[in-house]
Amino acid sequence: MLIHLIQILIFSSFIFLSFLMMSNPLKVNKKANKWFGVFLFLWASFWVDEILILTKANPLSEISTLLISFFQFFTPIILYLSIVFFTNPNYKFRIKDFLFLVLPIAYLILLIISIITPVNIDSILVFTLILHALIFTTLSYLKIRKHQHQINLFSSNTIEIDLKWLEYIVLGIIFIAISITVFNFVYFGLPLNLYINIIMLGGAFFVAYHALRQKEIFPLNEKHREEIIALEDDERLVDIPKRKIIKDEDLVVLKTKLNVLIKNKELYLNHEINLASLSEEMNITSHQLSYIINNGFNQNFFQFINEYRVEKAKTLLMDKSSDNLSILGIAYESGFSSKTAFNTTFKKFTNQTPSEFKKHSSGL
Repeated sequence: MLIHLIQILIFSSFIFLSFLMMSNPLKVNKKANKWFGVFLFLWASFWVDEILILTKANPLSEISTLLISFFQFFTPIILYLSIVFFTNPNYKFRIKDFLFLVLPIAYLILLIISIITPVNIDSILVFTLILHALIFTTLSYLKIRKHQHQINLFSSNTIEIDLKWLEYIVLGIIFIAISITVFNFVYFGLPLNLYINIIMLGGAFFVAYHALRQKEIFPLNEKHREEIIALEDDERLVDIPKRKIIKDEDLVVLKTKLNVLIKNKELYLNHEINLASLSEEMNITSHQLSYIINNGFNQNFFQFINEYRVEKAKTLLMDKSSDNLSILGIAYESGFSSKTAFNTTFKKFTNQTPSEFKKHSSGL
């Protein structure tokens, strides 16, 4: 049957992806990918019963089933922890993190009660499982959204490090959790199983495509990496424009110095430039540089650097001597790391794609 084939594909896909993430052949986001690999392994375990039936193996004992159910309960927590390490590879566990164990322990107690007593508490188990999933997927979503905001404050190329693919996975899990809840109240049968499994198979391919195209989120330079992680973890960073950390007269001088440095050295052409590396060029702290950009130019770091890049790209697009360059070539010449980043950022600044701008300019 079709559903059996899909179940086999899902289980094998997630097991294989789990191995790839934990072995991490690309050597990027190492801690995060190890946790993400564990998440995928636990995700695959939800199809163990189906695989045992299909292979005609002996069913699991009650104790084995209890243990597997208990470890499966950690799936949303492990996903959340992987996202924590994607957004902060230097994260250290704290005492308050043990609060994550409260619901799993409660769930384990409920599982034991369901085995040793005749009372049917299946509905309570399902409710606890879904509530737990919704709590941690919501926390995961909020963590990603915060990261997407913070990277604009210190990174000039954000598209490949904004964890958008993980955001889609989290939203998909929330959607599936809500769907299962609704269907459990009104109907249960093959159509639900087939529907959910088809979505899961699509999810496996989606994860494979994006997980294997990851880029290192934080700079390879250890000093810059630590400084940026400290900045992203600093809740006060978003309040820098409101706090006067540089005198107004000094701000004018530093603003001019920054403009001259950027233009003369064309630092914006380095697609790996970040707040920490630029502050090093300026011989000031990252907090001070952020203040200058926010208060002196009324921009964040992403906007500040990419405005120079877009102006450079516009010059090249209008220059007849650059006609031999492709759009990708112009992107690289302007400091962008990819064609996607170039098109997206260029349109954000000009309301036109590079091709549309070039066509319009040539018609003038």
